[in-house]
Amino acid sequence: MSIVTVQLGQCGNQIGHEVFNAICTDVHGTHGLCSKKENESYHDACKERFFCEEDSEVPVARAVLVDMEPKVISQTLSMAARSGYWKYDDHSHFCQKQGSGNNWANGYSVHGPRHKEVIMNLVQKEAEKCDRLGGFFTMMSMAGGTGSGLGAFVTQCLRDAFPTSFILNHVIWPYGTGEVIVQNYNSVLTLSHLYQSSDALLVHENDVIHKICAQLMNIKQISFRDVNQVIAHQLGSVFQPTYPAEGGLHYSRNPLGDLMETLVPHPEFKMLGLRNIPQMPENSLAYSTFSWPGLIKHLRQMLIANAKMEEGIDWQVRPPRLSPSIPSSHPANKPLHFNTSIANLVILRGKETHSVDLGSFQDPSLYTSWLNPRDAFNAWKTPRAFNKYEKSASLVSNMLKPLDSVVGKAWNMFASKAYIHQYTKFGIEEEDFLDSFTALEQVISSYTNL
Repeated sequence: MSIVTVQLGQCGNQIGHEVFNAICTDVHGTHGLCSKKENESYHDACKERFFCEEDSEVPVARAVLVDMEPKVISQTLSMAARSGYWKYDDHSHFCQKQGSGNNWANGYSVHGPRHKEVIMNLVQKEAEKCDRLGGFFTMMSMAGGTGSGLGAFVTQCLRDAFPTSFILNHVIWPYGTGEVIVQNYNSVLTLSHLYQSSDALLVHENDVIHKICAQLMNIKQISFRDVNQVIAHQLGSVFQPTYPAEGGLHYSRNPLGDLMETLVPHPEFKMLGLRNIPQMPENSLAYSTFSWPGLIKHLRQMLIANAKMEEGIDWQVRPPRLSPSIPSSHPANKPLHFNTSIANLVILRGKETHSVDLGSFQDPSLYTSWLNPRDAFNAWKTPRAFNKYEKSASLVSNMLKPLDSVVGKAWNMFASKAYIHQYTKFGIEEEDFLDSFTALEQVISSYTNL
């Protein structure tokens, strides 16, 4: 089944380009470290998933690009074409000249309805090129106006037009120090609206990725492109083909459906986070060796201690001891900083994945009491290595993101009526803000009570 990617706003378009780049680099690399037959079936599964073979010599990305300014889209189109490995369709993009001015209401209430027909026609054409449509993968930022406001509007339109297709929103969480003065308003409005339309929200935090660039990748002057490449590598580590069942003979044909089935057992819990190890500069790889027990031990402790990268993990955090009378979710039984998840998916790529012991991820104390650990934990594997790492592991978890701080900061601004007039002039009233706050407080409460 094929995935149609919808890239929204500057951030969504730049990350989308890096994701397709990472996928192509992986497919064309000589580092597969597996049999020729295995490599060919991996190659075919990837092509069906992300590209359509038209009359052109190079694969064409199954993507729709949308922005309210032309600059980023024209750069993205030309960079893809210059790569020689892949390109975007010449007619699958839409841009305007005026931008959204970092205002969610402008993107959602003005640009969305005004350009709905053109954008949805592009999406429809892209969907019709698929033999079997698996769903939509949207990419956007929460801080600005186009990605967040127009992104929320387009997601609602996708849900209306394709009620049975899966929708996964990839969302970039803004820097805590702030890029835009109203970013917390934009974030609250975006998340509350996406929560209604989307099947799941896969979140990357800019602050975390920035740290990975500085501490793991040893990049001295970090650019947005460096940040986007780390995000793209992590996304590729999840969405490139894998065998969803032990000893499976076929690569997963329905990646979005399998992801939702594995990680989203209840519509109240849709927040997904992603960790990937190892991550290091290419020139360090030759001097590094990795063992599966070591990688798995690190990944599990990252989960337990809620560490976002393998450096600086708190090894003191332990899962709670379960007693028959007190459920694991009981507050008295929870050690400080311990992280409970609804569901976890481990993805292993590289040599000898069949022999890896993942029993430590089936510990009942890691999960909520209302799900059997056998249902809450899944593993996907492939003997084919990913992007230069002979062994690599990814962990996708259903768990709460740092919603509290964003909602708290937005509420403080809202209580003093700061900048509200910027939104009311585009038709977003105070009641809309209150509805969004209420929706997110409910999400926070549900996750906190796990």
